[in-house]
Amino acid sequence: MKKLTNSNIKRIHVNQHHIRSNAKNEEKLPPLTVKTSGANHKGYDVDILGPSKVMYSPDKPLSCGAKVWIETHAPVFIK
Repeated sequence: MKKLTNSNIKRIHVNQHHIRSNAKNEEKLPPLTVKTSGANHKGYDVDILGPSKVMYSPDKPLSCGAKVWIETHAPVFIK
């Protein structure tokens, strides 16, 4: 389990490519990504320990292409 405790923004989204690959190839790639200013952290479960907001931005997706994600400044645990 990894804990991200700084107050920087964290963006959490579902990696659809991993979900499709898991279904097709019977793999177990982590389907969730927590993006921070310094890195991308992948996992299977994310616990948000504070306020968060679900965002939908079809005209300005994240660099990975995600159009829906969760934003938080709260600490998160990634499993």
